[in-house]
Amino acid sequence: MTDRAISTAVFTLSDAQLSVAREYGFASWARLNRHVKDADPSTLQRPHHERIHDEDFRHAVDVIDVGDVDGLRNHLMNHPGLVRQRVEFEGGNYFQNPTLLEFVPENPIRHDHMPSNIVEVARTILDAGARLDQRSMNSTLELVSSGRVAHEYGMQILLIDLLCDYGADPNAAMRAALGHGEFEAIEALVRRGATIDLGAAAATGRVGDVRRTLPTANAELRHRALAWAAQFGHIDIVRMLLDSGEDPDRYNPEGTHSHSTPLHQAAWAGHADVVRLLVERGARLDIPDIHHQGTPLEWAEYAGRTEVVEYLRDLRDLRG
Repeated sequence: MTDRAISTAVFTLSDAQLSVAREYGFASWARLNRHVKDADPSTLQRPHHERIHDEDFRHAVDVIDVGDVDGLRNHLMNHPGLVRQRVEFEGGNYFQNPTLLEFVPENPIRHDHMPSNIVEVARTILDAGARLDQRSMNSTLELVSSGRVAHEYGMQILLIDLLCDYGADPNAAMRAALGHGEFEAIEALVRRGATIDLGAAAATGRVGDVRRTLPTANAELRHRALAWAAQFGHIDIVRMLLDSGEDPDRYNPEGTHSHSTPLHQAAWAGHADVVRLLVERGARLDIPDIHHQGTPLEWAEYAGRTEVVEYLRDLRDLRG
């Protein structure tokens, strides 16, 4: 919908209720209401594997977590349907209907560690039939490519290659990897065939690719490109996008910290040169982020970005 259509649309009580329910990770107002009235509030604070009610599925996750390949293989032989099964979690914004394969990346974090043979664990699940579920493989690749634990344990690239060998689409994981600044994963995905569009080029500082793709990019990609270029400090690309007409005061699009503006992200990261450029091109200093109602200056103060703080504070004082 256009901004005008959204602003003029009738917004009913049921619309508001559904919006609140979805924000809290529930499919409907009735389900959120039931949780508030009847459920143990601590349930949503427990790690996901502790919230699995199916004993066979829970056992499979447990052997994944300890890297017991033989135990996992035997369990899947006895329960072959597990690789196609999904569990349902409420009360979160992602990882709501994962398959067994999607527990491999440790994203969301449950134990904060990963067995050294996790690639063989994943291969066992794929060979047991998970390779036939394209959606599950793509989602797992996305979780691997954006996850901290797989990166820190040196398993991220190995898992990316394994999943792509089995047919996962490298393009499916690019946005998540870009949004989390997982640049090693991004390069691996590109090596496996992911497309370098304007957003990817802007996030990774590929000036030539930005120049090549900018003339034909749609409005959404241009918007996303500015968000990522500002977040990762690519000043030449920020300048090119502003020259092409991008608005520095728009909130970033979904998947790129949409509660904030490019100036918030540049200030938070301490990219002083990008902050100056955005301000020189008219970026407002007083726009609050949506979640915390903080200005870019307040974000820089919280992050301890001294150079940015001094610059924005001096501007604020000068402007009164």
